[in-house]
Amino acid sequence: MTAVLPTDIAAVREFNRHYTRVIGVLAEGLVETEYSLTEARILFELATTGSTEAVRLRRALDLDPGYLSRILTRFKNRGLIESGRSSSDGRRQEVRLTDKGRAAFAVLNQRSGADVGKLLAAHPPGDRARLVDAMRTIQRLLDRPAEPAARQFTLRAPLPGDYGWVIQRNAAVYAAEYGWDVRYEALVAEIVANFLAGHDDRRERAWIAECGGVPVGCVFCVTDSETTARLRLLLVEPSARGLGVGAALVAECLRFATEVGYREMVLWTNDVLTAARRIYERAGFELVESAPHHSFGKDLVGQTWRRRLGPAEA
Repeated sequence: MTAVLPTDIAAVREFNRHYTRVIGVLAEGLVETEYSLTEARILFELATTGSTEAVRLRRALDLDPGYLSRILTRFKNRGLIESGRSSSDGRRQEVRLTDKGRAAFAVLNQRSGADVGKLLAAHPPGDRARLVDAMRTIQRLLDRPAEPAARQFTLRAPLPGDYGWVIQRNAAVYAAEYGWDVRYEALVAEIVANFLAGHDDRRERAWIAECGGVPVGCVFCVTDSETTARLRLLLVEPSARGLGVGAALVAECLRFATEVGYREMVLWTNDVLTAARRIYERAGFELVESAPHHSFGKDLVGQTWRRRLGPAEA
């Protein structure tokens, strides 16, 4: 396990302080009700799971047994829950919401949804999409075990829906990291559409990198000429960087291109994409041409890279 930087720890703590204030969980009662955040979470679990054993509830929420017992006792005294012996194990207590409890949860659920809706409505749709995607990334990374096996990935052929993901993620990632405008999305959409409309599967392929059942990268190998293949649309999700995804995608392109008889591979990129350029350099590509251009709302320097192919790549 690598050491965690103090600045990273401080950044997470600052985010936690900011977010808990924004969503109002520091107030005495959640969404202007009499219930604390913990009590609201218990009501939510009971509302969504139905009848459940108290021990399972404790494990799901990682609560101290005594603390949970006191809350459940208060809920029972208020008529919010009823309890009995578990049908599967008579030694365990099973709890469920009463009609009064379901009504209390309905109020909590409605007010909480309204508050989040108000929070999101203050931002334009594009920002909302980025926010939700960032939250999903946080959840995916924090829920994933830290063992190396959980950070393994596989390469596969695209499935229905993956091509749309390629367009959306290219547009979103490059907009967030480099400020590229919708014209880049249009270019990616054109490349993908042309590939789908008429690619030769014997000499042209696409790959999706997948980690934990989620797409985290992509690359395309298309025909540039009879003897030259072109690498296009290399993308690695920020959440998967450092796993070797980009290098594996490029290596698969090279292997395939060599196998089907191309003599060289060419690609076009921009000098600001330093991580991608390092991958190309390590894979044996050489920079052969640079030229300034204005594209995607930015002044850029385009670069052409080439690599000769041979039997060693097979």
